[in-house]
Formats: sequence, structure tokens, C-alpha cells
Amino acid sequence: MATNWTTKQNKKFEEALVMYDKDNSGEKWHNIARYVGGKSVEEVRRHYDLLLKDISQIENGQVPLPNYRTTSDQTNARGYANEQRLLKNLKLQ
Repeated sequence: MATNWTTKQNKKFEEALVMYDKDNSGEKWHNIARYVGGKSVEEVRRHYDLLLKDISQIENGQVPLPNYRTTSDQTNARGYANEQRLLKNLKLQ
């Protein structure tokens, strides 16, 4: 059963994942739930499992890319700007 997560709770969840990433005390999920607030340990674990599933689907190309609008003729067949140029620019920074 899915529970609703607010934008604030999602942000706190992301922060907590970073904060408690290396927590091997056995209290990791309790600490994350406490940090997020208003969610049980089970809800936090379920939210994490859904996140992993989403990431896997994205990495495996199972999620369609958004059709971004561009203002130039540098759009490829998928409908987004020349990502190769973007990646190259990011590597140079």
C-alpha cells in the first residue's frame, strides 16, 4: 500500500539517505524514518525499494524520455537537445 509523501518529506528522505549511507549500526532505517518525520520504518523501506525500482527502469531504458522543446535545429530523433555536446561540456568543467 503506497503512502503519500510530501515534497518536504521526499527532500528529507534524500538528505537522510546521504547522511546515513554508511550507517551499519542496524538503526539506519529507524534513523532515516526519524529524520523524515511522519513515516514508519516500513514506509521508509518501501519508499527506498520503489526508488531502486525507478532507477533500474530508467537505467534500462524502460521509462520514456520527456519530449523537450528546443529552439534550435539541434534536436535529435528522441526530441531532446544534442546530449553528446552537453555531456562533453560537463566533462570539461
